[in-house]
Amino acid sequence: MPDEARQAAPFDLATRDLAVQWLILVLLSVLFGAALVGLQVPAGLLLGPMAAAVLVAVGRGRVRVPRRPFLLAQASIGCLIAQSITLPILHEIGRHWPTFGLAVVAVIAASSLLGWLLARGQILPGTTAIWGSAPGAATAMVLMAESFGADVRLVAFMQYLRVVIVTLVASLVASFFMPEGAGGDTPGREWFAAADPAALAVTLGVIALGAVIGQLSRLPAGPLLVTLLGATLLQDLGGVTLELPAPLLAVSYAFVGWNIGLRFDRTILVHVARSLPGVLVSIFCLVGICGGFAALLVVFAGLDPLTAYLATSPGGADSVAIIAASTHVDMAYVMAMQLARFVLVLLFGPHLARLIAGQARRRRPEAP
Repeated sequence: MPDEARQAAPFDLATRDLAVQWLILVLLSVLFGAALVGLQVPAGLLLGPMAAAVLVAVGRGRVRVPRRPFLLAQASIGCLIAQSITLPILHEIGRHWPTFGLAVVAVIAASSLLGWLLARGQILPGTTAIWGSAPGAATAMVLMAESFGADVRLVAFMQYLRVVIVTLVASLVASFFMPEGAGGDTPGREWFAAADPAALAVTLGVIALGAVIGQLSRLPAGPLLVTLLGATLLQDLGGVTLELPAPLLAVSYAFVGWNIGLRFDRTILVHVARSLPGVLVSIFCLVGICGGFAALLVVFAGLDPLTAYLATSPGGADSVAIIAASTHVDMAYVMAMQLARFVLVLLFGPHLARLIAGQARRRRPEAP
């Protein structure tokens, strides 16, 4: 049995001290994360640590993510999302709510249908297929899915694969529609930028309080949702500035990535490989459907093609924001539609997942 186990793992960590395993995990995370960021891969700071954790898990590592840092990481991501929910974006939603409502519901309906097809075809389990297809912020969807019993490993696989594909397609569309010479430097967070001490202290307090209240509330993904709501109210109504330095976000992403990756094993990797063709088909179908919705916005709402496409792009809101900020589009419109869809998925995602997964089970053809 030991020989078989060693053959199954690319390298064997079972006999290593726990401190050595943590060191290997951290070093691999830094290496992979830096490589992905250097290649401008979306969510590289999360995907790098997640890939490192998968290697450690398959190598029979015993590392486990401590609960409290993970809760604080969730709260930090809640603050990050809150930073994008500004008053101008909320005003933009109010101005165009009929168009927003139709476009957002259409995208959610299309993604739910594709999730139902994946579940009915037994490519993925029911709720896992629905959460993996949900067109919201990928990290938030993964955290929510875990709270509702979905297989967080498969959900993460679907969500982040779609983020990469959607971002690549959006970049190609942007380069096609963007006038020559109109591009700019891609904005990002400065790694060693000076932080406002007062704003940073307030933000850390919001994160700590949100993590505690979120855990006590027993809400699904409570630290994320409670901090998101509290930080948004403080920012938009209280005039509080949220300060999230890049190193803080990098550590938060690492804990979320580790929490996902350390759950992988050879069995789940085989399942991922088998489901890859079906997942890829569903992702490209969703991208195509959203492109069709964008064309309708161009015709009936008078939007320019690039604004319409980025607004309806299914997921990867942070990457879409970076592309939008470096091109000549209506930034407020793009982010407002992305935000509206994210909020609706948060509100109705759990009910949709249960309903559609139940329908898929009832309609699944009986085995001969």
